[in-house]
Amino acid sequence: MEIEFKYLVKNLPKDYKSYSQAEIIQTYLKMKGEDDGNTYRIRKMNDKYFYCVKGSGLVSREEFEKEISKDEYDSLMAQKIDNTISKTRYFIPLGYDDLIAELDEYHGKLDKLYTVEVEFKEDYDLSSFVPPSWFGRDVTRDSRFKNANLAKLDSISSLF
Repeated sequence: MEIEFKYLVKNLPKDYKSYSQAEIIQTYLKMKGEDDGNTYRIRKMNDKYFYCVKGSGLVSREEFEKEISKDEYDSLMAQKIDNTISKTRYFIPLGYDDLIAELDEYHGKLDKLYTVEVEFKEDYDLSSFVPPSWFGRDVTRDSRFKNANLAKLDSISSLF
């Protein structure tokens, strides 16, 4: 189960590029014979490859992810739909409850878009979470900001 909140970024932290980071290429798939409401994705993260299935939902949803080989990744690319998302993800510790802010800096057609996600454990008291001052508007329940929908855009102008 994945439980996460997603925000726009009001102000980039001055030192965000000093944190651990990953280069991500994310591609969405149309699985043959599947129309079950799930989202299918492959991701290249630095030098590793992943296959992921996410259930429906905005705040919490089922998620299955496994590491795959480059050959499996290349084979699945044949089922690609929409654009591929390219982004740099920065992992910024929030300093309490072992929470990590995942700051995404998008590239290409989504250039100048920054979002930040925080993933929570199932037993976390979500009402106690106070976003840092650099977080902007909460877009968790705005489906336009789901990565699967961002991949369909030609630019970010329709988001604002």
